[in-house]
Amino acid sequence: MRIELRKDFKWSLVVPTSMGVRITPLHGQPVHCSDTFHMHATSAESNVASVSSYLGLPVKVLTTFVKDSPVARFIKDNLASRHMAYEGIEVDQGGPWGYRHQFNIADSGYGTRGPRVQNDRAGEVGRTLNVKDFNLARLFGEEGVQILHLSGLIAALSPETSNFCLELARAAKKHGTRISFDLNYRASFWKNREEELSATFREIAGIADILVGNEEDFQLCLGVEGPEEGGKDLAAQIESFKEMIRRVRKAFPGVSVFGNTLRQVISVNEHLWGAIVHETDNWHVIEPRRINVLDRIGGGDGFVGGLLYSILKGWEPGKWIQFAWASGALATTMLTDYAQPADEEQIWSIWEGNARVRR
Repeated sequence: MRIELRKDFKWSLVVPTSMGVRITPLHGQPVHCSDTFHMHATSAESNVASVSSYLGLPVKVLTTFVKDSPVARFIKDNLASRHMAYEGIEVDQGGPWGYRHQFNIADSGYGTRGPRVQNDRAGEVGRTLNVKDFNLARLFGEEGVQILHLSGLIAALSPETSNFCLELARAAKKHGTRISFDLNYRASFWKNREEELSATFREIAGIADILVGNEEDFQLCLGVEGPEEGGKDLAAQIESFKEMIRRVRKAFPGVSVFGNTLRQVISVNEHLWGAIVHETDNWHVIEPRRINVLDRIGGGDGFVGGLLYSILKGWEPGKWIQFAWASGALATTMLTDYAQPADEEQIWSIWEGNARVRR
């Protein structure tokens, strides 16, 4: 089965997001032991879009910026370097205690020492994302969008962003744009907002075409029973994961494609990486395979990015999961938390296990 996409479009993929920066110690060292850091622009949603933008598809980011901020300028330049267009108003900082872009402070871990991540989101300008700041009739009606990709991180960031994502999804549905929704549950975002966010997530899932999550996401965002506990052997739990997806499909019959990544951590630098994709009545499964990991952050986003790119290209569904799996694996080999594929061949070489030098 292929997902029918709009033929009249300016944008292949549009993502709403709250852009920020990640600072990472050099050489895999812990944050508290380090005095030198690498900084790059980041967000889960732009991470997803990077697979398509680097491979030549037209991508647009909907966001908001702090006016006259050097960090905002850094982010804009980064998005341009990733071949992404962006749209968003500029908000006055409002003094030293006003708005700013989020900071993600994270080491990569090494060997038996796991990564540690601290999110510093006080005063985050992305929490102000508001539908009134964007012309949705122009975006979806006049320009045209093939896929709108939404993330639970943005949908749960604030009451304003929850409404923003709902209005985007409704407008996309009205204009025939396909909707992708990666649930991305975060307990700290849901605290004291469980009832409100459950209703929001269920409405978006109810009109989505592509739904991505893991066992925790489906349970905590949508109230669907998860897989049976089966120890650490993910391969042995695949049938249980399939049963969970069947329950999600029954609850949300309008969804055409379901995606679920599988990860078993052997050490920080060695994972077993697998996936399940369900479309129509067909299952596509990659049992967990060994991959080497430089930095795990962004692997799941790379998977979603590869999946959406495959659908946008109109490939046969059997190739979707292969390209998605390999795109996620590629992201874990990079110090940025997004994949930067040189071309499709590079990703297919990862799927084929071909790590030989190319001259």
